[in-house]
Amino acid sequence: METAEEKKNAAAFRVGIVTLSDKGYRGEREDKSGPRIRELLPKEQYEVVSMRILPDEQEGIEEELIRLSDLERCDLVLTTGGTGFSLRDVTPEATLAVSNRVAPGIAEAIRAGSMAITKRAMLSRAVSAIRHRTLIINLPGSPKAVEESLGFVLDILPHALGLLRGTDGECGRS
Repeated sequence: METAEEKKNAAAFRVGIVTLSDKGYRGEREDKSGPRIRELLPKEQYEVVSMRILPDEQEGIEEELIRLSDLERCDLVLTTGGTGFSLRDVTPEATLAVSNRVAPGIAEAIRAGSMAITKRAMLSRAVSAIRHRTLIINLPGSPKAVEESLGFVLDILPHALGLLRGTDGECGRS
């Protein structure tokens, strides 16, 4: 018989958090965005099963996204960093390379909400996509922008993840 804790963990969405930062990976900058994501996720709904810092290398990012989706069976993967115009910013390309389907409305909602705060939001190349039953969302690299961005979509994520799990019904309204 399952304990209450086992039932809670089985119902919680499994989350992987990946910070993309060359300086963070080399230990030259403290990662504040990854831990901030973890703080913002309600513990009763989300279980963070992996947190990593990687350099801005597309192949390594792709490998980690595949590992989190296929081996760790994460319901949700949140990346932070690597979504701008810098030549080393390849997070969107890595995300799209490993995905089966795009989920553009999530990235569009984040960008639209962010545009009300700063015009620089239009420089974000972040994407959201699906790999099998895993939703992958690219977030900006700063803790403040992470908090704002998650604030725009956090309330819809349980339904989106439930749809991918097959536990929620369709979105249509009568």
